[in-house]
Amino acid sequence: MSRGLAGESSETMPETIDLISHAAARELAAFTKRTDQPTAIDLMDLEPMTQVSQIEIDEEHVTITYNEKISHRYNAKEINHRQWIYKYNVDPEFVAAVKTVIDLARKHLRALPDNLACPPGCAECCSGYEPFVSVADVQQIADHFAISYEKALEDYVVQRPSADGFYVGYLRKIDDDVASKCIFLKGRGSGSYYCGIYKARPFDCGAFTPIGCDDVDAELSHDSKFKPGSPFGPKTRPIPPRKRRM
Repeated sequence: MSRGLAGESSETMPETIDLISHAAARELAAFTKRTDQPTAIDLMDLEPMTQVSQIEIDEEHVTITYNEKISHRYNAKEINHRQWIYKYNVDPEFVAAVKTVIDLARKHLRALPDNLACPPGCAECCSGYEPFVSVADVQQIADHFAISYEKALEDYVVQRPSADGFYVGYLRKIDDDVASKCIFLKGRGSGSYYCGIYKARPFDCGAFTPIGCDDVDAELSHDSKFKPGSPFGPKTRPIPPRKRRM
C-alpha cells in the first residue's frame, strides 16, 4: 500500500451514505411502482422530527408541529416550524394509539391538581404578580380609606392607562422591584401573610385561583390557622364627611 508525503493512504475514502435520503428514495420508488404516480426526492422534506412543540388530534387527523425555529429581529420575531398532518383514522395502528390516549384521559378524568385551595398565609401571588386595577377598584380602595379617588390613584397605583379606559394601572409594590411584595401585604412571612385591605382588594386579586399555580408554598399545611393582624393604614388622614347645608 503506497502512502503520500503526509503518511496518509493514497486510497480514496468511501463516500458517506445518507441513509435517510437512501431510504426515502426507495420509499418513493416503491410508491411510484405501486401507483404509477411520479415522485422526486428533492420534493421530500427529510429533516428529522426532533423537537415537538404541539400535537393536535381531531376525529380524523393528527397534526404535529415540530422543529420550531425563532429568529429575533430588532422589531419583530420570525417564527418558522414544520407541520406533519396525517389522516390517522384509516390507520389501525394509529387508531389504537389514539384510543390509548383517550383511555388514559378517562382514567385521569377526576385526577385533581395539588393546589385546590391556597394554604393559609401563603401570599406567593402577592409577590411577582402585578394585579391590574380598574376605575372601580381604585374607587373601592378610596372608599375603604375614606380618601379621594385621585389620592388613592396617586398613592397606591402605578398608572398605566389602557386603550379602553377600563384599567388604570396596577398595584404598587413596596419598592420598584417587580418581584417585591404588594404594598398592602402584611405579616411577618410565608404562613403568616395577609391582605391589609382584603375586603377592598381589586377584582384581579379576588379572582385569582391556585389551581395550576406553580408558586404556591408547598411547605405550608392547609390545617394551619391564624388571625390576621391590624389592617393596612392609609398614608393620609381620612377626608371628613361633608356637612349638609341646611
